[in-house]
Amino acid sequence: MAVIQDIYNYLDEVAPFSTQLEFDNAGFLVGRSQAPVERILVALDITQAVVEEAADRGCSLIVSHHPVIFHPVKAMTDQTVTGRILLSLAEQGIGAICAHTNLDAAQGGVNCCLAQALGLQEIDQLHPDGVDAQGRPYGIGRVGRAHRSGLSAADYAAFVKEKLGAASVRYVEGGRAVERVAVGGGSCGSMLEDAVAAGCDTFVTADVKYDQYLQAKALGISLMDAGHYATENVVCLPLVEQLAQHFPSVEVLLSDCHREVYRGI
Repeated sequence: MAVIQDIYNYLDEVAPFSTQLEFDNAGFLVGRSQAPVERILVALDITQAVVEEAADRGCSLIVSHHPVIFHPVKAMTDQTVTGRILLSLAEQGIGAICAHTNLDAAQGGVNCCLAQALGLQEIDQLHPDGVDAQGRPYGIGRVGRAHRSGLSAADYAAFVKEKLGAASVRYVEGGRAVERVAVGGGSCGSMLEDAVAAGCDTFVTADVKYDQYLQAKALGISLMDAGHYATENVVCLPLVEQLAQHFPSVEVLLSDCHREVYRGI
């Protein structure tokens, strides 16, 4: 029977935790390493609802993208949101492994899944950060040729919204037809100049700031914000499939309850 340490070791092979960015807190964050695992729940975030879903579905481990502990925790009580989630995990005997920026950067990780969801061709890294212990290049963001040549920014924004199931897509038009596209799942607006340097006319990311839209307009690149959830949740189903294939004795489930937190019109 698989134990939590086995799941961690596999994820560490796929997306080495040593490649996470300095500010991050990815890893095995809650639980006992030798606890047996018969069912895993995969979700983008570990919320109170996700913990309850895991308990209801008999899961002893949650694998998430965003860390359930990000900032230092000085107390674990029911007086804070994080405290209540951690208490629920401990009380239910549910472990938590969180693969964050290491999964953003890995081959087959968040950004590869985002590029593939948008049908990009000839996919390459946007910002190479290094090579892992197995000699595999890793880095945040991907770049590729658009699935269809010559779309306007407005048409491409509509395509992005449909493909990602995004609540909305905010965008600024750079003045060129869509040919070469960069993607950065989550908050990658700071990589705008990387997209320009890579010869892109379009950059799809999330959490874009006002000044970044102004900068994009001045640089002549269409900048699209499809939302943090929509640009990263694309990794969850492939992660379910990979875990299920590697651990055939473990039932791996995708969260039913976790959805985009906001709505758009």
